[in-house]
Amino acid sequence: MLTRQIIEEAVNRALHEDAPWGDVTSEYLIPADAVATATLEAREPGIMAGAEVFAAAFTLVSPAVHVQLEIADGEQFAAGQRLAIVTGPARAVLTGERVALNFVQRMAGIATRTAHYVAAVEGTGVRIVDTRKTTPGLRPFEKHSVRAGGGHNHRYSLSDAVMAKDNHLAILTRGGKDLTTELKRVRAELGHTTHIEVEVDRLDQIPAVLAAGVDTIMLDNFSLEDMRKGVELIAGKAVVEASGGVNQNTVRAIAETGVDVISVGALTHQIHSLDLGLDVAIS
Repeated sequence: MLTRQIIEEAVNRALHEDAPWGDVTSEYLIPADAVATATLEAREPGIMAGAEVFAAAFTLVSPAVHVQLEIADGEQFAAGQRLAIVTGPARAVLTGERVALNFVQRMAGIATRTAHYVAAVEGTGVRIVDTRKTTPGLRPFEKHSVRAGGGHNHRYSLSDAVMAKDNHLAILTRGGKDLTTELKRVRAELGHTTHIEVEVDRLDQIPAVLAAGVDTIMLDNFSLEDMRKGVELIAGKAVVEASGGVNQNTVRAIAETGVDVISVGALTHQIHSLDLGLDVAIS
């Protein structure tokens, strides 16, 4: 969850990174009493995300800066549309400008990409979800952006759920241990609220995993034909997630196999930052 505390901590770090000993250019070139008005405008269409983060980049430089947001996260905008107006001490506006744009352009880019995936599976009932392939230190911002684009979040961290992948299963069954028995043991030891997901990469792995009573089975890099067979085998006894080989050209066909969830790493790790401009006028 993107809380105010998380926003302020990350934005303050970014501001310190960008101006560790102050903004030398603004301090020497811009009069202390100069006032600036800056307009955030979209240069291409998209979905908004990061509006509050954008505002924080200015108000944390100086509380004298006022940011009027004209669009909320999750709302669609057109090219040429005005998104926000920033007014206040010119030095503070110029100091916060780059950090504000870096956050909002990236976040809006994630939201916009997510919206394209969500639109591609419209009518199928399938959820588009993100992964843990996020920028270190920016996960709350990127996962928030996915939600703004109409997607859903997968587990937030390693602490949220059991998700057994191929390496985990290889260790779990070392020495010839039975997979179903071991997964049932894990289930018995966990609290009743903890979700268990298991990744499989072959159809013949499904019966043993299904017999353990897990909550979600991930079909990893399955062909469309095998994905349909996997959905039939699972037959509603677990949530079916598809992963691997997902892009905007393949996502619709994957959704039509009958899976419940499609996880897309590209939502957060192959990002096109949206082109948003901030034009500043100083008086």
